[in-house]
Amino acid sequence: MSKVAVVFWTQSGNTEQMAQAVADGAKNAGADVDLLETSDFSPASVSEYQGLAFGCPAMGDEQLEDSEFQPLWDSVKGSLIGKKIGIFGSYGWGDGEWMRSWEAECKELGITLASDPVIANEAPDDGAVEACRSLGASLV
Repeated sequence: MSKVAVVFWTQSGNTEQMAQAVADGAKNAGADVDLLETSDFSPASVSEYQGLAFGCPAMGDEQLEDSEFQPLWDSVKGSLIGKKIGIFGSYGWGDGEWMRSWEAECKELGITLASDPVIANEAPDDGAVEACRSLGASLV
């Protein structure tokens, strides 16, 4: 059985809703899933999982949250090559630039994403929830 981690940081709860949908998609595809807030995940845990999804909303000037999520991301990104990886998050302003930048960073590092990133403007609508479930399934 494939083991998947869904790791997220949320401020308003929107990205948490997306994380739950990613976890549901992975579970429905047959994976053993751990849904974890950023503070509950460590770089040493990466090796336990075949698939990992990371969720973070846009913060500030369309960037990853910098006090908890960015340090975690920086500590794990080098160990993600060869694993099934997904990224997702929500935003309330701008046009999704933070996600395009995050996706480009993954490509530059040689991290292959299992599916297209998923973004939602504010709370995820039905389409975003379904896209999150598909992202979760792609990690299995």
